[in-house]
Amino acid sequence: MNKIALITGATSGIGEAIAQKLAAENYDLILTGRRAERLHDVATTLTTSYNIKVLPLVFDVRNNDEVTRQLGEIPQEWQAIEVLINNAGLAVGLTAIQDGVLDDWERMIDTNVKGLLYVSKAVLPYLIARASGTIINIGSIAAKEAYGKGNVYCGTKHAVDAITKGMRIDLLEHNIRVGAIHPGMVDTEFSLVRFKGDKVAADKVYENLTPLYAQDIADALWFMLSRPAHVCINDMVIMPTVQANTSNTIRRVIQ
Repeated sequence: MNKIALITGATSGIGEAIAQKLAAENYDLILTGRRAERLHDVATTLTTSYNIKVLPLVFDVRNNDEVTRQLGEIPQEWQAIEVLINNAGLAVGLTAIQDGVLDDWERMIDTNVKGLLYVSKAVLPYLIARASGTIINIGSIAAKEAYGKGNVYCGTKHAVDAITKGMRIDLLEHNIRVGAIHPGMVDTEFSLVRFKGDKVAADKVYENLTPLYAQDIADALWFMLSRPAHVCINDMVIMPTVQANTSNTIRRVIQ
């Protein structure tokens, strides 16, 4: 039987690209997401293209009852999970702290931090039972340095960085590798969500420059995941060439 990986937030962007990459490497996949139709479309495409098995689970990682129910009741043949990719996450709004919108703050905290914790708690018994496995959390360059008007989003990704380090310590005795990827600017739905559907504002973020693409992150993740069992890549920061840090970007198209 193929190895099994669970990927959250798999309906688009980085999550979908990771699903495609692991499917190409003959992983069977448990994919989660909030958009049922989109999730099932992804699942159908992967099963058809790569001749693998896919178990789509529709739920919001912010809802611990749903997370616990769905991941606690997965069929026996899907419980041999070897890889957990905590990818679900988002930024909402771009405002100074004094102008922050409470609902935006709660969406980011509930998804980026609590959702990662809920899913990890539900999945860890499967990995611990096998005494092996790999967890890779998708963070952000915002986990390493804050930037103006990114206050709460940066705080949530700093939390992901710290939680990842704590997980690595706690799971050491269980032979479970724990790492994180922290991307800079990636052209996905990220900015469209941040600007609440304003496509003009979202497109300006990537205008006249070459950002990272979801496939770049999937390739980097596969490098981490495919290392020999005695190797754990704890932390990877990956940036587009046109971006030095959170605040310094040059408008340049790279062929």
